[in-house]
Amino acid sequence: MLQVQNITFAYAEKPILKNIHFNIQKGQNIAIIGESGCGKSTLLKLIYGLHDLDEGTIFWNKHEILGPKFHLVPGMPFIKYLSQDFDLMPYITVAENVGKYLSNIHKDLKNDRVQELLEIVEMTDYANVKAKYLSGGQQQRVALARALALEPEILLLDEPFSHIDNFRKNALRRNLFAYLKAKGTTCIVATHDSTDALSFADETIVLFNGQIIDMADSQSLYENPINKYVASLFGEVNELQLSDIVEVDGVDEQVLLYPHQLKVVENGLMEVVVKQSYFKGSYYLIKAVYNRKVIFFEHETSLPINESVRLMIA
Repeated sequence: MLQVQNITFAYAEKPILKNIHFNIQKGQNIAIIGESGCGKSTLLKLIYGLHDLDEGTIFWNKHEILGPKFHLVPGMPFIKYLSQDFDLMPYITVAENVGKYLSNIHKDLKNDRVQELLEIVEMTDYANVKAKYLSGGQQQRVALARALALEPEILLLDEPFSHIDNFRKNALRRNLFAYLKAKGTTCIVATHDSTDALSFADETIVLFNGQIIDMADSQSLYENPINKYVASLFGEVNELQLSDIVEVDGVDEQVLLYPHQLKVVENGLMEVVVKQSYFKGSYYLIKAVYNRKVIFFEHETSLPINESVRLMIA
């Protein structure tokens, strides 16, 4: 179990993280989401041991994770941290980069391991290419393979798919997280991509202004966001009064609705004016205005600009 117990950290006087507390079980995949500057990357660095805590403790089972004051070389041997700086050696090959920390005593076993890892990140065709000739996305995949090489107990990933093309990103995510589950490796991913949380994370931590404001299974966070900030991390969201869209008796309340939760009907209570239609493949995202407020909803076709339509809950 990873135990993060009431940790606080500041680079200068203003704390970056304040009273962070959570536990993670072995083999779980955890996503950390939040706006830029909320402390996602810093939290990963603290778990790895790159900085000294101002307050609190971090334990992996019975091992306390300590920073540079206690270790000449920062970082814990049973953890691998993949930062947004890939740190590959440019003048050696992809295979040599991946196998850099593997023992040379059994060459055949080392070569088999490197081949396995290159298959996971779909880089087998580049095994003998020097790293300096790779694109940013290719370098990121090689760095990911190298982080997996020694089978860490905990893998910390900071925006691990940010440089990778969408058509490769989806397959890579499936391969990676299936591999980690099979190995029982604990994984923590700091990400801006909601797919990392919704499709692959067992639980998601939401950071805001250096504090955890929610932590739950990803589906619950998405379906029951505690506020607009949490909902907006998964995409566009509308903040409305319930009485805007349905007839209510008694106390009115504020509701958060994603675009797919609103639909066009003839007799809807809410009349909006269309301002833009965005093609999304299987549907259009419609931008409209209601009482001087921007509203988003989904529709099967584009709609004419300045057309009035009525909406209700889908």
